[in-house]
Amino acid sequence: MSVLKNNVRKASTVQKVTLPGAKATKAASKKKDEDGWDDWSHGKPLQKPPEQLELTEAELKEEITRTLTANNPHAPQNIVRYSFKERSYKPVLVVDQMAVHFVLEGNLVYQDSNEAGRLEGLPEETVKASTEEHPDEEKPDTPVTPVEDGGEAEKAGEEYRPDSAASKADKKEPKVTKNQFNFSERASQTLNNPLRERSCQTEPPQRCTFSANANQWEIYDAYVEELQKQEKNKEKQKTIQLKKDGDKSKKKKMMLTETQNDDINKVGKVAKIIERMIHQNTFDDIAQDFKYFEDASDEFRGQQGTILPLWKFHYDKTKKLSVTALCWNKKYPDLFSVGLGSYNFTKQGRGMLVFYSLKNSSFPEYIYPTSSSVLCLDIHEQRSYLVAVGFYDGCVAVYNLKREGQEPVYKSTAKTGKHTDPVWQVCWHNDDMDNNHNFYSVSSDGRVVSWTLIKNELVFTDVIRLSLNAEDKPSAQQASTAFSSLLACGTSMDFHKQIDYLFLVGTEEGKIHKCSKTYSRQYLETYAAHSMPVDTVKWNHFHPNVFISCSSDWTVKIWDHTINTPMFTFDLKAAVGDVAWAPYSSTVFAAVTTDGTVHVFDLNINKYEPLCQQAVVAKHRLTHIEFNPIHPIIIVGDDRGYVTSYKLSPNLRKKQMMKKGQEQPKGPEVEVVKMEKLLSLLREPEQNTV
Repeated sequence: MSVLKNNVRKASTVQKVTLPGAKATKAASKKKDEDGWDDWSHGKPLQKPPEQLELTEAELKEEITRTLTANNPHAPQNIVRYSFKERSYKPVLVVDQMAVHFVLEGNLVYQDSNEAGRLEGLPEETVKASTEEHPDEEKPDTPVTPVEDGGEAEKAGEEYRPDSAASKADKKEPKVTKNQFNFSERASQTLNNPLRERSCQTEPPQRCTFSANANQWEIYDAYVEELQKQEKNKEKQKTIQLKKDGDKSKKKKMMLTETQNDDINKVGKVAKIIERMIHQNTFDDIAQDFKYFEDASDEFRGQQGTILPLWKFHYDKTKKLSVTALCWNKKYPDLFSVGLGSYNFTKQGRGMLVFYSLKNSSFPEYIYPTSSSVLCLDIHEQRSYLVAVGFYDGCVAVYNLKREGQEPVYKSTAKTGKHTDPVWQVCWHNDDMDNNHNFYSVSSDGRVVSWTLIKNELVFTDVIRLSLNAEDKPSAQQASTAFSSLLACGTSMDFHKQIDYLFLVGTEEGKIHKCSKTYSRQYLETYAAHSMPVDTVKWNHFHPNVFISCSSDWTVKIWDHTINTPMFTFDLKAAVGDVAWAPYSSTVFAAVTTDGTVHVFDLNINKYEPLCQQAVVAKHRLTHIEFNPIHPIIIVGDDRGYVTSYKLSPNLRKKQMMKKGQEQPKGPEVEVVKMEKLLSLLREPEQNTV
């Protein structure tokens, strides 16, 4: 805030004041002194301008106070903005009131200032003299003393005035200007990069002197050769272009076929899913029985049980063919394979290998037609896509479900050691030392053969030749003549579950031979098992000493391989087609007979009679039976090509609990203890008689 006072002062005289640096004032004073009169010696009256405002004495003495505020008079006061939150226009209360009146950059220097003189390189004495002679620049409020003689002032003033002769003389000389910040020469601020030199040296190319005489015909021949080369290059380019076009067309065709195959596969997958959904809806009552139904009537039958029919599998193109083999897939428990052929050896023809799933009983999952009847098959336990098959004509083959086509990937021929008689049993075995897959087969020609899958070739090795009598041990000289007439016909075989080299072979004469892979000229043991051909022989899944056999002589026998006589013998009053151990119990097995009956035994509950004896077909023969590895169901095949699945009632799949006070074994040990208890009861009378 500042206060302005208006006072009118009356003065009678004006003193003469000489200001240094004012050239016109000095000249006027000199002129007046020369003329001889002094205008300043007489008082001059105060002249009032004609337009001056006339004020009274009170108005003149009045003090007017003015206050400077920060409000900008040009700032608008009526600004409004729309508020989306309140949906109306609202006035803006805060307005920017700042007004800029004057801006001065800090790096500007006045030309007449002392700092400018120092930057221009003036001597220090001149700069000090200028500060002393010009007190109004450094101290504007100090009073100035008049000087009567203006000679020295005029001389001093002319020295630092920019338009004086001395300053002009100094400007002619070139001066180096300095930086106003650190007062160093501007040229010293430039950075020069150091010079770099790079050089390399190479060995000069080899030179040789060549000279020859060129005739006209030589020049002509050279031109002709060049033209021929150009023509050959053009032909090569044309052939390359044609090949590229052909390759492009082939690639396009391949891409089209691949896309078509992909589309077909996608459509096939979708169609298969839809077909399974329709099948599940159609046979929903059977699916419910398979999952949830438990026969409540078992509670009123005591220890007896029943089997409930579920799905029936049949393919229209397998008419007049019998079910000759059944095998479950260990990896996919809903999938099983069926071998179809004929047991009528006077009328042999085609065969078929089909795969069914419990999810769709109306149509097979895979179909492989064969030129000869299929008599046996086995699915690899770890690699479930490999299937070994034995045929009536003596060939063995391996099918790969992953590959397209209906032909096997491996098949034996007359040159690769095929059997000369029908192959009755094939079974996969552990891989050899080189990790090659191998399986074994037995045939009516008396040979047990090991087949090894090596790259694209099926290599065979004869493990043992079955002699007709156990006592006969023909020499190597008789092998070519008499040994062929002494061979026995093998009908079935099975490898031990724990001992790798041990296996059993059933023969057409009714004998069972215990053999080893390391002994190819003799048997470890021979059992006089049946009076007719041994149809099936199988080791127990749990107990290492027990195996079972069946025959067309109406009997099923259970053996301990350390004893030559059977431990159990069951007469089923009909020819037995097949027998199988249950995967969940060491004492449960099932058998099928030619009169269409299924027999289920549990030795732990009843050692004399079956718990279930149920006729499932009429006027037809049952040929094979298999237990599912997980679900409580069995599948049964007959001579019409039908496969029927049955669910076991709770009494047929009960697990025997130990009595109180006894130690409860865990895992497979429970089943071993159950079977061992039965065997110990049977061994005691034999020991007493001895």
